[in-house]
Amino acid sequence: MRTPVVVVAGQGDSDRVAGTLMDTPGTLVVGHEYDGQVVRRWVSIMRNGESSTTELPLELSNGCVCCTTRNDLLVLLRRLHRREDVKRIVVLLAPWLEPEPICVAINEVRVHVGPGYVDGPAARDVRIDAVVTTVDSDNWLPRAVGAEELYDGRTVAQVVVGQAEFADLLVLSQSDAATLAVLRRLAPLARVTVGIDRVEQVLGDLDANTRRGRQRDPHDPLLSGQPPLDPFGEVTLMEFTARRPFHPERLHDAIDVLLDGVVRTRGRAFVANRLDDVMSIESAGGGVLVEHVGTWLAAMGPNELADADPERRALAAMGWDDRFGDRHTSMAVLVCGAQPADIDSALCDALLTDDELSRPDEWSQYPDPFDDRHADPCDDLADVLDEVTAHPNHHGEEDR
Repeated sequence: MRTPVVVVAGQGDSDRVAGTLMDTPGTLVVGHEYDGQVVRRWVSIMRNGESSTTELPLELSNGCVCCTTRNDLLVLLRRLHRREDVKRIVVLLAPWLEPEPICVAINEVRVHVGPGYVDGPAARDVRIDAVVTTVDSDNWLPRAVGAEELYDGRTVAQVVVGQAEFADLLVLSQSDAATLAVLRRLAPLARVTVGIDRVEQVLGDLDANTRRGRQRDPHDPLLSGQPPLDPFGEVTLMEFTARRPFHPERLHDAIDVLLDGVVRTRGRAFVANRLDDVMSIESAGGGVLVEHVGTWLAAMGPNELADADPERRALAAMGWDDRFGDRHTSMAVLVCGAQPADIDSALCDALLTDDELSRPDEWSQYPDPFDDRHADPCDDLADVLDEVTAHPNHHGEEDR
């Protein structure tokens, strides 16, 4: 039987949440701290009513704190699984770490532990039961719509929005109506509680359909979980859909409308000069990423179609277009301050005109401002988004 794991992330009372969970017998908490020179791994568990903590300094992997934390954690989880006194593991992430890459690594990244272990991901021995994100209610919303950058090129909005969106349980430091309105629309399946008193209780009553560490698929429904569709002050959730393709240059100009007064955009786009390519558009605060995430079913050969997700094929068949097949644009935009009508107008203006639509032989000649991964503002923001592809280095020390 695999050992359950609870991942705790966020900018709120994460330490206190982890401490509360550790009060449950058999719960061990593991975390990593960086003091500017050394990454230290610490492990805490309750013994005879008292907290027992051990620490171990780690050598930096590739000069990267995130890599060091991830690589050590993957091996450690497999070792902790074999301890008889450990019934549950709480992974406490540093405030600016995002839980999704960590969970993907737990589920997918193959590790070599040593004699007596079969090589494979940590998920051979552990399962992610929940992701808990703590929210600093005083600061979360301003950060979620801001453009401030972290030292590594990520935006603050990218981190705080990603932490909240990936959560199965959101723990707010205090009640705030506007923050709650955004979170209900951003993570509609997540349970929400204020303060730490009920965390353990709510963890036992999560929605059966929450992600629990599962990576989002580009073809997942954009409005899953029945989020509120009615506006709340400046907060509203709008959808933009179209069957005709975007003009690539006009789309590049139009996405600026998603950079101000928007918490999150997620969607798929049909771009005229990329007839085969599903393009993902994702924004958080002042940053937008456009990237190639796959192939439209209409552009697939028989063998590829046979391997395609059956649910995706069924949904596509329901709305199949005689000319474009399953090609379409569908975007969900969580607005907080911007005007939905302005966003809709800007995106509509970026679609091909009737005249352009009548000349498909010219589409492939349109200048392409997008490579396979394009970030706006036009810098190297995309380079830091996926850290899970690096193969782990392995450490020989025993967990203590």
